[in-house]
Amino acid sequence: PGAAFVAAASYRGPGNNDTRSNKALPILLWWSGSLFPHFPGDTERIDCPHGSCLVTRSRRVARHRRTKALIFYGTDFRAYEAPLPRLSHQTWALFHEESPMNNYLLSHPPGIQLFNYTATFRRESDYPLTLQWLPGAGYLRGPAVPLAEKEAWRRRGYAPVLYMQSHCDVPSDRDRYVRELMKYIQVDSYGKCLHNRDLPSERLRDTSTATTEDSEFMTFIARYKFHLALENAICDDYMTEKLWRPMHLGAVPVYRGSPAVRDWMPNNLSIILIDDFDSPQELAKYLDFLDKNGEEYMKYLEYKNLGGIKNQFLLESLERREWGVNDMTLPNYLNGFECFICDRENTRVKKEQEYKKSHGKTPAPRPRIAQFKHMGCPMPTPGYGSVEDLSGGDSWKEMWLQDYWQSLDQGEALTAMIHRNESHQGRFWDYMHEIFLKRTRQH
Repeated sequence: PGAAFVAAASYRGPGNNDTRSNKALPILLWWSGSLFPHFPGDTERIDCPHGSCLVTRSRRVARHRRTKALIFYGTDFRAYEAPLPRLSHQTWALFHEESPMNNYLLSHPPGIQLFNYTATFRRESDYPLTLQWLPGAGYLRGPAVPLAEKEAWRRRGYAPVLYMQSHCDVPSDRDRYVRELMKYIQVDSYGKCLHNRDLPSERLRDTSTATTEDSEFMTFIARYKFHLALENAICDDYMTEKLWRPMHLGAVPVYRGSPAVRDWMPNNLSIILIDDFDSPQELAKYLDFLDKNGEEYMKYLEYKNLGGIKNQFLLESLERREWGVNDMTLPNYLNGFECFICDRENTRVKKEQEYKKSHGKTPAPRPRIAQFKHMGCPMPTPGYGSVEDLSGGDSWKEMWLQDYWQSLDQGEALTAMIHRNESHQGRFWDYMHEIFLKRTRQH
C-alpha cells in the first residue's frame, strides 16, 4: 500500500494516564487480515492521547460486547463478505489510502455511509491521508538536472516527454489519451503500456527497481523535461508518487488526476494540467513551445529556489499532520488512525455510561456517519473522446463503467441487509437480484 506503510517496531502510542487493565479496555478489531495489523502478535495494547485500547486481528472477539469498532481496509472490503448482522454497539471504520478503482463501492453514498469513521485520501475524511506520498516540503526542493544537460540528452535522441506505465487497463483510461498525444509530439514510453523504447540496462528493466526510489532509476528519469503523470483513477485529492516524484526530480509533470490538484501545488506554475487544453494536439503544441524556449520552461521549476514554495495551505498541511512518511520519529498513519478511533470509542463509551446512569437525562451519543465527500469519486470517463464515440466491444467501457454502477447496487444490497437485520451472508445475491429487478422496472 502507501508510502508511509513501514512496519516499525510496535507503536504503543504517546502514553496516557489510563490505569485500566487490558481486560477492561475497548477492543478494536482489524477485520482485514491481509495487510494488517502491523504489530508482531495477534493483539496489542495501544496507549493513545485520551485513553488506551486493545487492537487485535483475532476474529474470535468479533461479537464480543467489548469489541467497539471493526476496522476495514478499503481495498479488501467486499459487500458480500461483510460481517452480519451488524451489531448496534459497534462502529465501522474505513482505512483506504489506495486508488478509488480498488473499490468503487466506497464512492457511492450507500457504500461510504456504511462507515462511521474514515481515513481516505480526501481532505474531508475524518483522518485525511491526502499527502501520503509527500515526505515533506524538502522533498519538493530536490535539485533538478541542469537545463543544458537536459538539452544534451535531447540532442542524443531522447524525447521531450517521458511515459512510464505498466498498469494499462485502468478507469482513467490514460493510455487512450497518451496514444492520441503521441501523434503530435515524441514520447518515450518505457513501461508495458504503449511501449516504444527499452530501458538502457537490465537492472532498470526489473520492475521492483522502478517502484522504489532507486538512485540509478531516478537519475535516468530525471533527464526528461516532462513526465506524463496520469493517475489510474480520477478523484479529488487522489495524488500519488506519479505527481510528487517528477516534482522532486525537477521534471515537469503533465498531469491528469485530482481535479483539485492546484490547491496543493507549491506555487502557481509548477505543473501542466492536461485538462487546461482543448485537445492532445493543443497540449503538444504548448510542450513543444516550452521545449524550444528554455527560459519559459525554467519558470516551472522556480518553486525549487529559496522561498519558492509560496503555498501556505500546503506548508501548513504538512506541518499539521501527525504522521510521517518514512520518518521513524513519527507514528505512521495506521497507528495514527488506530489512536484516532481508540480516542473516539473511549469517548463514546463514557457518554453511553453517562446516559445510562442519568436514566436518559443526559442525551445518548449520536452516531457519526461518513459522508459522500469522504470518498465520492466520479464515474469513470474515457481518456479521450466521449463514451458515445466508443465502439460496442470497447473493453474499457465494459470493464469500468460496469464496475462503477455494479458497486452502487452492492452498496444498496448490503444496506438493505443491515436494515433488515439479516444475519445470513449467503442471501446477498438475492438482495442484488431484487435491486436489479427494481431498477429494470424503473427504466
